[in-house]
Amino acid sequence: MKKWKQNLVAAIILFTISQYSFSQKTNSINGIVSDGKTPIEFVDVVLKPVTDTTKISAYAVTDSSGKFILENVSPAEYILKFRLIGFKSQNQKVKYTGSPISMSNIVLQEDANLLNTVVVKSEKKQIQKTTEGFVFNAVSNIAQSGGTAIDMLKNIPTVAVDADDAISLRGKTPFILINGKNSAITNMNQIPASSIESIEVITSPTAKYDANAESGIINIKLKKNNLNGINGAAVLGGGFGAKGRLSSSALLNYKNDKWNIGIAYDNRFAGRTKSIEGERTNYFIEDEHFINQNRHDERTEGLQNLKFNANFSPNEKNTFSFEALGNMESQDNDETLKTDIFNSSSQFYSSNKRHSLELERSKAAEFAFNYDRKFSDDRKSLNASITTSYNFHRENTNIDTDNYDENGMLIGDTFWQKTHNYEKENISNAILNYVFPISERSIIETGYKGTFRFFNSDFQSADLVNGDYVINPLASNIFDFNEQINAFYGLLNSYSSTKDNQKWKYNLGLRAEQVSNSGKTETGTDNFSNNYLKLFPSASVQLNLKSDEFLKLGYSKRINRPDLDDLNPFIDITDALNPHGGNPYLKPEIIHIVELNYNKEWDNYSFSGNAFYRNANNTIRQYGTLQDNGVVLLQPQNIGNMVTYGLESIFSFKPFSFYDANISLTAFQQNISAGNLEQAEDVVKSAFSWYGKVINNFIPWKGGKLQIIGNYNSAVATPQGKRIPIYNVDMGFQQKLGKGNARLGLVVTDMFNTLESGYKNNTALFKNQRTSKSDTRALMITFAYTFRSDFKEKLLENQFSTE
Repeated sequence: MKKWKQNLVAAIILFTISQYSFSQKTNSINGIVSDGKTPIEFVDVVLKPVTDTTKISAYAVTDSSGKFILENVSPAEYILKFRLIGFKSQNQKVKYTGSPISMSNIVLQEDANLLNTVVVKSEKKQIQKTTEGFVFNAVSNIAQSGGTAIDMLKNIPTVAVDADDAISLRGKTPFILINGKNSAITNMNQIPASSIESIEVITSPTAKYDANAESGIINIKLKKNNLNGINGAAVLGGGFGAKGRLSSSALLNYKNDKWNIGIAYDNRFAGRTKSIEGERTNYFIEDEHFINQNRHDERTEGLQNLKFNANFSPNEKNTFSFEALGNMESQDNDETLKTDIFNSSSQFYSSNKRHSLELERSKAAEFAFNYDRKFSDDRKSLNASITTSYNFHRENTNIDTDNYDENGMLIGDTFWQKTHNYEKENISNAILNYVFPISERSIIETGYKGTFRFFNSDFQSADLVNGDYVINPLASNIFDFNEQINAFYGLLNSYSSTKDNQKWKYNLGLRAEQVSNSGKTETGTDNFSNNYLKLFPSASVQLNLKSDEFLKLGYSKRINRPDLDDLNPFIDITDALNPHGGNPYLKPEIIHIVELNYNKEWDNYSFSGNAFYRNANNTIRQYGTLQDNGVVLLQPQNIGNMVTYGLESIFSFKPFSFYDANISLTAFQQNISAGNLEQAEDVVKSAFSWYGKVINNFIPWKGGKLQIIGNYNSAVATPQGKRIPIYNVDMGFQQKLGKGNARLGLVVTDMFNTLESGYKNNTALFKNQRTSKSDTRALMITFAYTFRSDFKEKLLENQFSTE
């Protein structure tokens, strides 16, 4: 492994040097644009021949250093035009003779009459459509200020999050990345909403992306500054649900022509409560026939994040960057579970109360090294990165159980138990991407990604016997899991520059993934090993009907590999009558996906519609099995084949200057054939589901913003029943103070206290139902202050950079 990594690093260095050596070109005009003091980014630089100023000979946009370069310029006389909203346009005559020209003193003057227009027009849309999905401007979601990534995802179009924080796209779990990388931070409650820049939802991934993305990819991008000089911001928030809540964040950044260094800190502390009610009937068990359960949780949560980033750009061609993220999370959960059991004649059989105090502590760290290489030809690029992340999780639980008679009197002595679950995980990535043109209209993307994962889980359960805790070997185990994924991909893409609008676009890709994983337990009873090589083609064709309207048809083959929770054979007996665990013998799902997308934009409206079809073999779903002792064991199973087809739409509109809205709707039909199960007749054969969101944004007066978001998720089919519908309304308000460097915000989540989760199952052997209700209604007040304009725009004006 060490030799392999050394060879990879050497190859990257040699490849970079060779590319740098032949990338220099002549026939160019370059320069630097500034306001007289600092460079100006995003300036349009247009070169037009004097003989015909309606034609564009070359075009460029200045980078963060104010630099631009115009390539492939033919000898002639030209008009060179510089323009950016908020500045006066400037024209210069240039006579190009064939030798490179450098212009280092181009100064643009501010246009005072357009300064107000700058703020309006530079603000990006809340949702930006891409050819692969869309980007959601996360900081525009003021209704989740002070929350976490989970809270943010609840209010993103086409994304469904249930009351137990399970995330889904089109009825399946998406593949989640952080800053485009695999991460050991898999709990989205570990990421504060205040640290998120944007969230990219990729519903049509190409062969460039991991094949393990059946329903799509969610890429969470963290904030990063782009403005020269020193910038900073601080936010403080407090409020309450059933208990108090507190959050704060601080950011500081320095940037010059070569360096960009930033540090950020976020924290969040909250108290929560949860109540759960459950009922079950075991049809063919006489004694444990009716089971009623009531559970109440009191939880305190703490979350802290520290982020550091440093970018170094020795010149306009090369950028080296380093990022580090540290995370600490704590959860203390005081839980009481009351269980009453009756026989088939509805007579009392047994009763017990189980109390547990669960203390969880998690630490995570993530490091990323990146290299980006730009070329004179903007169709060409090179990127390499090495990332690694660690997650250490410790959970200790003390449990006491009392038994009662039918009169509620205590029977016998209290039964004492102790459990611990210690987990260690490391995920590392080595990534190399190279893009180069093969013709004027075609480019090739190719690259490699290696993913290396190591996981260890140590679970121990001990019972108090004669004053000493004795380990229970039947309920204790150690699980080790290792996985290596080596992937190579190639894409042939059509290419069109900013000067033309190509009518047809296409994409042909192939990804090869070699997977090797193994798991073993200390007892050796559930050891497994998987090694396979699979190919994943993708293809799409896009017809640009107009510059603002297109139609796209695509196909891709995907895989759903069982995750660690699915494979870990450990059986969680926190609820002794409803235990759950993993299945180390799961096979991966293979999925074929076809999509048809239509997108249209008007001045104040936009519409995106997507029809999709998905055929999955060896579908993995949770499945409950009734044991002889009346216990229902829940484990994932390869139940068989599932066909899903449906429609997905996003409609945005701004009918008035003070109001805009976004409406999204996803509806799909699932047909299931559970041929792999013995009790296949119990499985739901067909189900229709839908969910939608409405995001309303108001500007009631100058400096004020009001946001109201409504969510509705219909009942969703499970293999043996369905989950109940969930719905809620969130509200956020924000007001500028003074000159705009400060903001005051008010957030009310789940205004009508309607958000709850649950399910109902009905099989030949049993039926059960369960309802869970947390204190989701909460009120938060936040105050934010910034200095310098970049963080003000990004944190408070609901804008984000165009990088």
